[in-house]
Amino acid sequence: MNRILLVEDDHAIADAVALNLRTVGYEVAAFDDGNEAAASLEKDHSFDLALLDIMLPGLDGFSLFSLMQKYNIPVIYMTAKTDSESEVRGLKEGAEDYIVKPFEIVTLLVRIEKVLARTGRLNQIYRFKEFTLDAENRILTRAGEPIELTPMEFDVLTVLMKNKNRTVSRDRILNEIWGECYYGDTRTVDVRVANLRKKLGLTDEIRTISKVGYRLEERRK
Repeated sequence: MNRILLVEDDHAIADAVALNLRTVGYEVAAFDDGNEAAASLEKDHSFDLALLDIMLPGLDGFSLFSLMQKYNIPVIYMTAKTDSESEVRGLKEGAEDYIVKPFEIVTLLVRIEKVLARTGRLNQIYRFKEFTLDAENRILTRAGEPIELTPMEFDVLTVLMKNKNRTVSRDRILNEIWGECYYGDTRTVDVRVANLRKKLGLTDEIRTISKVGYRLEERRK
Protein backbone atom coordinates (compact mmCIF):
# COMPACT_ATOMS: atom_id res chain seq x y z
CA MET A 1 0.00 0.00 0.00
CA ASN A 2 1.51 3.35 -1.04
CA ARG A 3 1.73 5.93 1.77
CA ILE A 4 0.89 9.56 1.07
CA LEU A 5 1.57 12.60 3.24
CA LEU A 6 -1.15 15.25 2.89
CA VAL A 7 -0.56 18.76 4.26
CA GLU A 8 -3.62 20.95 3.68
CA ASP A 9 -5.25 23.47 6.04
CA ASP A 10 -8.62 23.61 4.26
CA HIS A 11 -10.40 20.85 6.14
CA ALA A 12 -13.10 20.33 3.52
CA ILE A 13 -10.50 19.78 0.80
CA ALA A 14 -8.28 17.68 3.06
CA ASP A 15 -11.17 15.43 4.11
CA ALA A 16 -12.35 14.94 0.52
CA VAL A 17 -8.86 14.16 -0.77
CA ALA A 18 -8.03 11.81 2.10
CA LEU A 19 -11.34 9.97 1.75
CA ASN A 20 -10.85 9.41 -1.96
CA LEU A 21 -7.23 8.35 -1.55
CA ARG A 22 -8.17 5.80 1.09
CA THR A 23 -11.09 4.57 -0.99
CA VAL A 24 -8.77 3.59 -3.85
CA GLY A 25 -6.25 1.97 -1.53
CA TYR A 26 -3.70 4.55 -0.40
CA GLU A 27 -2.63 5.03 3.21
CA VAL A 28 -2.84 8.71 4.18
CA ALA A 29 -1.32 10.79 6.98
CA ALA A 30 -2.93 14.24 7.03
CA PHE A 31 -1.82 17.48 8.69
CA ASP A 32 -3.24 21.01 8.60
CA ASP A 33 -0.13 22.79 9.89
CA GLY A 34 3.34 22.93 8.33
CA ASN A 35 5.16 22.85 11.66
CA GLU A 36 3.24 19.76 12.79
CA ALA A 37 3.97 17.99 9.52
CA ALA A 38 7.68 18.81 9.83
CA ALA A 39 7.84 17.53 13.41
CA SER A 40 6.09 14.31 12.41
CA LEU A 41 8.56 13.68 9.58
CA GLU A 42 11.41 13.41 12.08
CA LYS A 43 9.70 10.31 13.52
CA ASP A 44 8.12 8.85 10.40
CA HIS A 45 9.22 9.75 6.88
CA SER A 46 8.43 6.53 5.03
CA PHE A 47 6.14 8.18 2.49
CA ASP A 48 5.96 7.50 -1.24
CA LEU A 49 4.56 10.95 -2.07
CA ALA A 50 3.65 14.27 -0.44
CA LEU A 51 0.70 16.47 -1.40
CA LEU A 52 1.52 19.97 -0.18
CA ASP A 53 -0.54 23.11 -0.03
CA ILE A 54 1.66 26.19 -0.34
CA MET A 55 -0.15 28.62 1.98
CA LEU A 56 -0.15 26.91 5.38
CA PRO A 57 -0.04 27.82 9.06
CA GLY A 58 3.53 27.46 10.31
CA LEU A 59 5.98 26.38 7.63
CA ASP A 60 4.58 26.92 4.15
CA GLY A 61 4.74 24.38 1.35
CA PHE A 62 7.91 25.82 -0.17
CA SER A 63 9.66 25.65 3.22
CA LEU A 64 8.53 22.04 3.70
CA PHE A 65 9.98 21.07 0.33
CA SER A 66 13.56 20.92 1.63
CA LEU A 67 12.45 18.35 4.19
CA MET A 68 10.86 16.29 1.44
CA GLN A 69 14.13 16.38 -0.45
CA LYS A 70 16.01 15.31 2.70
CA TYR A 71 13.82 12.22 3.00
CA ASN A 72 13.55 11.64 -0.76
CA ILE A 73 9.78 12.14 -0.88
CA PRO A 74 8.37 13.26 -4.27
CA VAL A 75 6.06 16.29 -4.08
CA ILE A 76 2.90 17.41 -5.82
CA TYR A 77 1.84 20.93 -4.91
CA MET A 78 -1.93 21.42 -4.78
CA THR A 79 -2.68 25.07 -4.20
CA ALA A 80 -4.96 28.01 -4.83
CA LYS A 81 -1.96 30.08 -6.00
CA THR A 82 -2.55 30.51 -9.72
CA ASP A 83 0.36 32.84 -10.51
CA SER A 84 2.93 31.45 -12.88
CA GLU A 85 5.76 32.60 -10.60
CA SER A 86 4.70 30.16 -7.87
CA GLU A 87 4.26 27.32 -10.33
CA VAL A 88 7.64 27.94 -11.94
CA ARG A 89 9.30 28.14 -8.53
CA GLY A 90 7.71 24.90 -7.37
CA LEU A 91 8.64 22.95 -10.47
CA LYS A 92 12.10 24.51 -10.78
CA GLU A 93 12.96 23.57 -7.21
CA GLY A 94 12.10 19.96 -7.99
CA ALA A 95 8.40 19.27 -7.40
CA GLU A 96 7.00 16.51 -9.60
CA ASP A 97 3.74 18.32 -10.37
CA TYR A 98 1.63 21.38 -9.55
CA ILE A 99 -2.17 21.28 -9.50
CA VAL A 100 -4.35 24.35 -8.98
CA LYS A 101 -7.53 24.33 -6.89
CA PRO A 102 -10.31 23.67 -7.52
CA PHE A 103 -9.52 20.37 -9.23
CA GLU A 104 -11.32 17.16 -10.00
CA ILE A 105 -10.39 14.32 -7.67
CA VAL A 106 -9.98 11.98 -10.62
CA THR A 107 -7.39 14.36 -12.08
CA LEU A 108 -5.44 14.32 -8.84
CA LEU A 109 -5.60 10.51 -8.68
CA VAL A 110 -4.22 10.19 -12.21
CA ARG A 111 -1.39 12.61 -11.48
CA ILE A 112 -0.52 10.77 -8.26
CA GLU A 113 -0.34 7.47 -10.12
CA LYS A 114 1.83 9.01 -12.84
CA VAL A 115 4.29 10.42 -10.30
CA LEU A 116 4.46 7.16 -8.35
CA ALA A 117 5.11 5.25 -11.56
CA ARG A 118 7.70 7.76 -12.81
CA THR A 119 9.60 7.61 -9.52
CA GLY A 120 9.45 3.82 -9.32
CA ARG A 121 7.26 3.80 -6.21
CA LEU A 122 3.93 2.67 -7.60
CA ASN A 123 2.52 -0.38 -5.86
CA GLN A 124 0.98 -2.47 -8.63
CA ILE A 125 -0.49 -5.17 -6.41
CA TYR A 126 -4.26 -4.78 -6.05
CA ARG A 127 -6.57 -6.83 -3.83
CA PHE A 128 -10.30 -7.39 -3.81
CA LYS A 129 -11.94 -10.02 -1.61
CA GLU A 130 -9.93 -13.23 -2.23
CA PHE A 131 -8.43 -11.91 -5.49
CA THR A 132 -4.89 -10.55 -5.86
CA LEU A 133 -3.87 -8.85 -9.10
CA ASP A 134 -0.21 -8.24 -9.92
CA ALA A 135 -0.38 -5.65 -12.71
CA GLU A 136 3.36 -5.58 -13.40
CA ASN A 137 3.65 -9.34 -13.93
CA ARG A 138 0.06 -9.71 -15.23
CA ILE A 139 -0.93 -12.40 -12.76
CA LEU A 140 -4.36 -12.83 -11.17
CA THR A 141 -4.92 -15.28 -8.33
CA ARG A 142 -7.89 -16.27 -6.20
CA ALA A 143 -6.86 -17.53 -2.76
CA GLY A 144 -3.43 -18.20 -4.23
CA GLU A 145 -4.64 -20.13 -7.26
CA PRO A 146 -3.88 -18.58 -10.69
CA ILE A 147 -6.79 -17.57 -12.93
CA GLU A 148 -6.48 -17.25 -16.71
CA LEU A 149 -7.94 -14.15 -18.35
CA THR A 150 -7.62 -12.80 -21.85
CA PRO A 151 -5.32 -9.75 -22.14
CA MET A 152 -8.30 -7.41 -22.55
CA GLU A 153 -10.17 -8.94 -19.62
CA PHE A 154 -7.07 -8.53 -17.46
CA ASP A 155 -6.70 -4.88 -18.48
CA VAL A 156 -10.34 -4.07 -17.75
CA LEU A 157 -10.16 -5.78 -14.35
CA THR A 158 -6.96 -3.88 -13.55
CA VAL A 159 -8.69 -0.54 -14.15
CA LEU A 160 -11.66 -1.59 -12.00
CA MET A 161 -9.45 -2.82 -9.15
CA LYS A 162 -7.27 0.30 -9.27
CA ASN A 163 -10.44 2.36 -8.88
CA LYS A 164 -12.21 0.12 -6.37
CA ASN A 165 -15.43 1.66 -5.02
CA ARG A 166 -15.33 4.41 -7.67
CA THR A 167 -17.46 4.65 -10.79
CA VAL A 168 -15.36 4.39 -13.96
CA SER A 169 -16.81 5.37 -17.32
CA ARG A 170 -16.49 3.09 -20.34
CA ASP A 171 -14.49 5.78 -22.14
CA ARG A 172 -12.08 6.11 -19.24
CA ILE A 173 -11.54 2.35 -19.12
CA LEU A 174 -10.63 2.38 -22.80
CA ASN A 175 -8.43 5.46 -22.41
CA GLU A 176 -6.49 3.94 -19.51
CA ILE A 177 -5.83 0.81 -21.55
CA TRP A 178 -5.03 2.35 -24.94
CA GLY A 179 -4.53 6.04 -24.28
CA GLU A 180 -6.61 9.13 -24.90
CA CYS A 181 -6.32 8.83 -28.67
CA TYR A 182 -8.41 5.63 -28.76
CA TYR A 183 -11.87 6.06 -30.25
CA GLY A 184 -13.08 2.46 -30.38
CA ASP A 185 -16.52 1.07 -29.62
CA THR A 186 -17.25 1.12 -25.88
CA ARG A 187 -19.29 -2.06 -26.27
CA THR A 188 -16.01 -3.96 -26.13
CA VAL A 189 -15.87 -2.98 -22.44
CA ASP A 190 -19.38 -4.35 -21.85
CA VAL A 191 -18.41 -7.71 -23.35
CA ARG A 192 -15.30 -8.00 -21.19
CA VAL A 193 -17.17 -7.00 -18.05
CA ALA A 194 -19.80 -9.68 -18.76
CA ASN A 195 -16.99 -12.23 -19.13
CA LEU A 196 -15.36 -11.13 -15.88
CA ARG A 197 -18.62 -11.41 -13.96
CA LYS A 198 -19.08 -14.95 -15.22
CA LYS A 199 -15.48 -16.15 -14.83
CA LEU A 200 -14.88 -14.60 -11.41
CA GLY A 201 -18.35 -14.85 -9.90
CA LEU A 202 -18.55 -11.08 -9.40
CA THR A 203 -22.06 -10.49 -10.73
CA ASP A 204 -23.08 -8.38 -7.73
CA GLU A 205 -19.71 -6.77 -7.07
CA ILE A 206 -19.16 -5.33 -10.57
CA ARG A 207 -22.06 -2.92 -10.67
CA THR A 208 -23.41 -1.29 -13.81
CA ILE A 209 -23.88 2.45 -13.37
CA SER A 210 -26.60 3.43 -15.81
CA LYS A 211 -25.42 5.47 -18.83
CA VAL A 212 -21.95 5.85 -17.29
CA GLY A 213 -19.90 2.71 -16.75
CA TYR A 214 -19.01 0.32 -13.95
CA ARG A 215 -17.94 0.19 -10.33
CA LEU A 216 -16.16 -2.65 -8.52
CA GLU A 217 -17.84 -2.37 -5.15
CA GLU A 218 -16.50 -3.79 -1.94
CA ARG A 219 -19.44 -4.15 0.39
CA ARG A 220 -18.49 -3.40 3.95
CA LYS A 221 -19.92 -5.59 6.71
